[in-house]
Amino acid sequence: MTSSDAFLETVREENQTPLSRLGSSKSLYADTGGDIDTEPVLEATADAEHAAWQTFLSWADSEEYEAARDAFETTAEEEREHFEAVVDHLGDDDYEPQAVPALHDYLRSLGSTPERVGAFVGRILASKRSKEQVVGYFVGDADPQTASVFRGFGSDLDDQLERATDLLSAVCESDDDRERALEAATGAIEAAYGEYVENLEAMGANPKPVC
Repeated sequence: MTSSDAFLETVREENQTPLSRLGSSKSLYADTGGDIDTEPVLEATADAEHAAWQTFLSWADSEEYEAARDAFETTAEEEREHFEAVVDHLGDDDYEPQAVPALHDYLRSLGSTPERVGAFVGRILASKRSKEQVVGYFVGDADPQTASVFRGFGSDLDDQLERATDLLSAVCESDDDRERALEAATGAIEAAYGEYVENLEAMGANPKPVC
């Protein structure tokens, strides 16, 4: 097992509960304010994709480490394409994103390359869970074409995860760098999960799965 594989396994193990709940059927309920219908689902997704585009664009603009800058630029372009695809499905070229997810507020607070790369990993793991629920929604809505679009987003996230883990060994030159990356990965997941819990509790819903 490589050091990057070990890092990824550690992040998953240490955040097993929040990642599991972010991948539950309640995630769309939380993201849409309880209004699970096509337009609210697309709007929530558009907001998330736009926020990701702007986050990685800002990281690329301020990143000194060339390999990380290239990775952030590539990811920003992917997220821009995602946003435009969602807006196309909304049928509203003038759509203005309504909110910046807490996850991206957290990501934008990070300045060091090890922290950013670690948080990049955390963001991908959290986002993969929510994307799976969006795919499931459109499958259930008998809209396989739109479901296929979001499966493509998931494939891009797989590419992003490979990109992020490739960077880890390069940017984490010391145990301290690795620890900061690990804390940032967990911080990204916690930011996403914290907003999930807050949204559900505000609607009087229990964020824990029903057993």
